[in-house]
Amino acid sequence: MTAATMTGRAHRFGDDINTDYIISGRYKFKTLDHEELAKHVLEDIDPEFYDKLHSGDFVVAGENFGCGSSREQAPLALKWAGVGAILAKSFARIFYRNAINVGLPILITNTTQIRDGDTIVVNLEQGTIAITGRDLTLPTHRFPPEILEIIGAGGLVEYFRKYGRWHFAD
Repeated sequence: MTAATMTGRAHRFGDDINTDYIISGRYKFKTLDHEELAKHVLEDIDPEFYDKLHSGDFVVAGENFGCGSSREQAPLALKWAGVGAILAKSFARIFYRNAINVGLPILITNTTQIRDGDTIVVNLEQGTIAITGRDLTLPTHRFPPEILEIIGAGGLVEYFRKYGRWHFAD
């Protein structure tokens, strides 16, 4: 289960980060090896991103994160690289859904005040994003309990492996 509270560092990116920037077609069409794809996440924007990333860190972006193709490799590669969550002003609709499907938390918030390297504490249940040492808390949406369960299970496939069916009404 994904912890309700996550802590990590911010890695800032701009607006319109498309799925080809997240994981280039030169990789996503050649391999499904998780480790190999993870090494190339966002390298066309920041060639050293993977080396700077620590497990649980956050990608912070502006508007329209995940625009472009609807392939699931983009949110999967971010998850495989160890990204704890993505914080952005807005997401492309299909990317948003794919991220939930693979168990990668994505949070809509005004990211303007988040700086590269900030330490962030995200509480998924409360819908809050706190910037450590700056007395700054940003609101975000609270996921419904069903979505938290899907994210906590590691995505839809893992949810169904665990439960074999929807069990929300139980």
